Amino acid sequence: MFTSFSTALSALSAHSTAVDVVGNNLANLNTAGFKASAVSFHDLVTQSLGAGLGETQVGFGVSRPTTLRQFSQGAIQSSSGPLDAAIQGDGFLVVRDRNGALLYTRGGQLQVDKSGNLLTVTGERVQGWTEQNGVLNTNGALTDIVVPVGTLKSPVSSTQFSFDLNLDASASAGPPAEEFSTSIEVFDSLGASHLLSVTYTKNTAANQWDYSIEFPSADLTSPLAPVTGSLTFDQLGKLTDPAAAGPLPAISVTGLANGAQDLNLTWQLYNGANPRITQYAQDSALSANSQDGSPAAQLTRVGLSDGGTILAQFSNGQQTVVGQLAMAAVRNPESLIAAGNNNYQLSARSALPAVGVPGTGGRGQILGGAVEFSTVDIAREFTNLIVLQRGYQANAKVVTTVDELSQETINLKR
Repeated sequence: MFTSFSTALSALSAHSTAVDVVGNNLANLNTAGFKASAVSFHDLVTQSLGAGLGETQVGFGVSRPTTLRQFSQGAIQSSSGPLDAAIQGDGFLVVRDRNGALLYTRGGQLQVDKSGNLLTVTGERVQGWTEQNGVLNTNGALTDIVVPVGTLKSPVSSTQFSFDLNLDASASAGPPAEEFSTSIEVFDSLGASHLLSVTYTKNTAANQWDYSIEFPSADLTSPLAPVTGSLTFDQLGKLTDPAAAGPLPAISVTGLANGAQDLNLTWQLYNGANPRITQYAQDSALSANSQDGSPAAQLTRVGLSDGGTILAQFSNGQQTVVGQLAMAAVRNPESLIAAGNNNYQLSARSALPAVGVPGTGGRGQILGGAVEFSTVDIAREFTNLIVLQRGYQANAKVVTTVDELSQETINLKR
């Protein structure tokens, strides 16, 4: 009978611990990426009473309960944070704390400090790969991700231009000959823009147009003579001369008035082997144009896209990949130890993490502009809380009952 004291006390201790776990789950109901813990009870060794072999067995109570972190998928919801990341599937973001230790987290609410370091909301440095000299090497070692802050993107000098257009096959060669003009903005090495113009004039020869490429004289120290030539089409309206094998029309611009480097511009008449210019019996019209230069541009925002790539957007509309988040897959995540701040660290039972790009090697995907909610189910936790409360009360009653019985036993001696 007197073992009931220790049995009931072990139950009180176990239920108290279980209530603590439920309380921690409920406290983290709104913690992004939090994984709820479940409590597992198991009994202590039993003792056999009497001469029989196990006919009467009495246990010694319940041992300290074990907690199991349940890494189930949390609900994902869109967020307004440009650097928010939600993990869909297995895996963890890799972070480094202030002491340099590697930790793992599912919390994806990220931010940037004044130096451009990508951090979690609690200050851990997010690990991955950063673009270096225009190259993003995801096969290298993990480093702190550093995004550009207040960066001025250097201008890119134009080297080629193109027009996708149709020239009217029914146009008259005159006199006067029908003309059609197009223009495009190109950029020099200083980022200054110049308006390049091309004029097409119907030739008296069948299926042939003359062209004239002109550069504005006001932008030069001395005028530049137009570059002229002809475009020849076959009976199907396809461009045959100049041929795709080249040479293609080009214009060399020297003596820019603003002191920029000379420009050498090539007219790309073909998209692979397909001509960009046709001659059909339709109105002459431009459908698309392009060139490969750009002016200097200010960084306007940095955001995280699906797949964990970090994009920098500039004022000229260009976007550049400047970083890539790394993900770690752990075969037995339930063995991880909670380290606080929604982070986990490896234990002696943990398998070595497999680190790589999201979406590869069994790792889950990263969704940009989203947050993974906590996996705490408030209804289930309230149910557990009621059951644990009743268990605690019942075992407390055992203590008081055994105390009364012990008093009755002592009184037998009087």
